Amino acid sequence: MALKKGDFVRLNYTGKMEDGKVFDTTEEEVAKAENVYTPQGLYGGDVIIIGYGHTIPGLDKELEGKEVGASGEVTIGPEDAFGMPREDLMQSVSTSKFKDGKAQVGMVIEQEGRQGVVTKVIGRRATIDFNSPLAGKSVTYSYKIESALETPEDKIKGLFALYTGVQDADVKIDGDAAEIEIPTGITFNQRWLFMKGKLANEVLENTDLKEIRYVETVKKAEKEEKAE
Repeated sequence: MALKKGDFVRLNYTGKMEDGKVFDTTEEEVAKAENVYTPQGLYGGDVIIIGYGHTIPGLDKELEGKEVGASGEVTIGPEDAFGMPREDLMQSVSTSKFKDGKAQVGMVIEQEGRQGVVTKVIGRRATIDFNSPLAGKSVTYSYKIESALETPEDKIKGLFALYTGVQDADVKIDGDAAEIEIPTGITFNQRWLFMKGKLANEVLENTDLKEIRYVETVKKAEKEEKAE
């Protein structure tokens, strides 16, 4: 059955630059072999919703109409990959915005869910580039559509992992509502604060669920009794 916009799939992929260098992969062994492995990375395939911008536009278009089990390789130009460099994504800010007022070229910062790199520091002003490092470049992706997700629990767990990096979220379905237990470690994570509304909306739009509940549990710490 051909996949369409709104379908949840688990996708394995490897992205390469024009010179063949791997810049991203869901395959752990490939990541290690190409020296792009990170212990915090999720491997084994990402869960995405086709047509919802969870991957670059060119790969998204490639997947629509395919069937589960399909694999292939596609070269994607800059416009459908990471875009062309944009002047409006270059920001000049006061160095007072940085910790201890110190900004250095190459410093990576995160702001409202976006990552930027300091490219220039002159006096008390720093230039931050929020363009993707791959902006203006063509890329090649090899991919395999591993499976389609059917149950609301699997769909929510997959998106939760995509947005937070936390696997095996505790999800309970109660009629037409879903209850998601939020690990205390991500409660104040800036990316999570920015993405939790997006996750809820995408689930509600593409399932029969009508309500998403985020539950955070705080337990009283147990004090160890001092030995007499």
